[in-house]
Amino acid sequence: MSMNKVYVKDYKKPAFEIRIVDLEFNLDDTVTVVKNTMVIERHGNEDESLVLNGEELQLQSVVLDGRELHKSEYELDNFSLTLHKLSENFILEITNVINPEANTALDGLYKSSGIFCTQNEPEGFRRITYFIDRPDIMSVYSTKIIADKEKYPVLLSNGNLVEKGSLQEGKHYALWKDPFPKPSYLYALVAGDLGKVNDSFITMNKKEIELNIYCDKGNEEKCSFAMESLKNSMKWDEDRFGREYDLEIYNIVAVDSFNMGAMENKGLNVFNSHYVLASADTATDSNFMGIESVIGHEYFHNWTGNRITCRDWFQLTLKEGLTVFRDQ
Repeated sequence: MSMNKVYVKDYKKPAFEIRIVDLEFNLDDTVTVVKNTMVIERHGNEDESLVLNGEELQLQSVVLDGRELHKSEYELDNFSLTLHKLSENFILEITNVINPEANTALDGLYKSSGIFCTQNEPEGFRRITYFIDRPDIMSVYSTKIIADKEKYPVLLSNGNLVEKGSLQEGKHYALWKDPFPKPSYLYALVAGDLGKVNDSFITMNKKEIELNIYCDKGNEEKCSFAMESLKNSMKWDEDRFGREYDLEIYNIVAVDSFNMGAMENKGLNVFNSHYVLASADTATDSNFMGIESVIGHEYFHNWTGNRITCRDWFQLTLKEGLTVFRDQ
């Protein structure tokens, strides 16, 4: 892993903006193929090269405006992919392979306990595909997930589910679109055979929001307090700050295999089970209070952290501090 020191005084605006990101995942334990199509604009001078971060990736192809590039037309090393002499606007399509099962760093896309899961804060997205992996690159994402239907009946990503269907050879797909620009650290994907608890919430403008908590099968009955906490948080943010939820669906995934406490990915929060599951027979008051606090915290991030986000990682305390203030 690169250990170069970074100083806030050296911050510069990005020379390129990635406006649109269309991702396609063909999920496999050891050979997951990721196709990444990006609409990019150059904002720097003509001499500036495009440097994309990438770690533990196996590059298959680079296609620029419909033409596949020869290896001599780009530079590739263990941490980056660099392209020179680019036009002001272009479409870049990169196909690479990753090995989720071997990803023991648990950054990027990994597989644990039979579930595909991601963790991208702060710099995990570069382990999924080549990208300008920094929080001031705000892009509109769509995600098509293809996987074995029997092993992975649940396919989740950010935004709204716009299409799903069956494919040949026992596979199926789901297409998710997030209409709001976000940084790469808020990207999420989950695929597995999970249980589900479903509910809904009516917003202050009478929109019905679908609410789902996905969990390891057998834990569904332990999700009711977390669901009530989520609805209370949504109501409180409307009453106190006038902040209405902005997607059609809000998903929480609570699994034992998640490597952090919880993560506020846009529309798809991923939690360690400890912060979601509780039974009145075994949980203490402090367990319930902890669940309410963390559920609220990750929901409140939708505005303080997601829609309004960090310019750089020196600003981490701003989005976290303000959201802790709100959950307290």
